[in-house]
Amino acid sequence: MMKLTFLGTRGEIEARTRHHHMHTSLLVSYRGADVMIDCGLDWLGKFERLHPDAIVLTHAHPDHAWGLQNGASCPVHAPEKTWRTLKNCKVEDRHLIKERAPTKICGIIFEAFAVEHSILAPAVGYRVSASRASIFYGPDLLFIHDRTAALKDVQIYIGDGATVTRSFVRNRDNTLIGHAAVRTQLGWCAKEGVPRAIITHCGSEIVTGDERKLAAELRAMAIERGVEVRIAHDRMELNLR
Repeated sequence: MMKLTFLGTRGEIEARTRHHHMHTSLLVSYRGADVMIDCGLDWLGKFERLHPDAIVLTHAHPDHAWGLQNGASCPVHAPEKTWRTLKNCKVEDRHLIKERAPTKICGIIFEAFAVEHSILAPAVGYRVSASRASIFYGPDLLFIHDRTAALKDVQIYIGDGATVTRSFVRNRDNTLIGHAAVRTQLGWCAKEGVPRAIITHCGSEIVTGDERKLAAELRAMAIERGVEVRIAHDRMELNLR
């Protein structure tokens, strides 16, 4: 059984609530081992109490990696582009994750897929598998390169909640950057046959809005596409078999 704990679900915004208080992070637990995905600035001086066996990073933005400014007592795994960008963190036990090369960390297989999000902090999403359980985790993205391979046979897509329906795309030096709307991501799930979606990395639209009303609107949107959806909250737990 693979257990998911949503340690934090807040994006890089000033607003925070009881349900979306900490920067986005996911704890993946399997056979007694805990792997933390992302460790943003909110976790500085706090993540140690979780005693993770390893930390995996999606990219080097402050809300995903700056909790490691003082280092970590466990191994930290990240793509080369993230290590190259992450210059203010005193991590000694560094490990490289190569894109599209399944890597076993504490018995859990992580496969990194390039996603478009930022020029300055290139990002990846992870296909995460253990036993028969498989998810895709992409908390910060505009689109997924090789999306079909990334989402093939996954049980749950965990995606970016920075914007629900509004466009959050910018053109910088002829490169598109930003965030895909939740509506767009639900379309990906429908096209690739992913039955369930969970939205994390919540932006102001979710955090400061009427979340109950918004959740109902999302469910209706998802039903039209044949997908189930829910909004994650801090400390939410899920068991996958």
